[in-house]
Amino acid sequence: MSTTTIRLPDDLKARIAVAAKRAGITPHGFILEAIAQKADQEERRGDFNDVADARYASIVATGQTLSWDEMRRCLEDRLAGKAATRPLARKLAR
Repeated sequence: MSTTTIRLPDDLKARIAVAAKRAGITPHGFILEAIAQKADQEERRGDFNDVADARYASIVATGQTLSWDEMRRCLEDRLAGKAATRPLARKLAR
């Protein structure tokens, strides 16, 4: 483990102390959890963007996509326990 110095404004430091006490942890633990949560959030956002970029590249390359109305109907049927057939990809309307 390494040490990193973070300079916090006094008002933020006071808010962290109150929030940490309410959560039943130390201010140090509170800050570590907050940083870990933010790192996780950004990693998930990056993964989401990578998937979105790959899917968009596939649409551009093939020109095929699914209609949202058809896909939504399929998903709603699946959620309701009904037999659902996946819509077929079609050429993107321009």
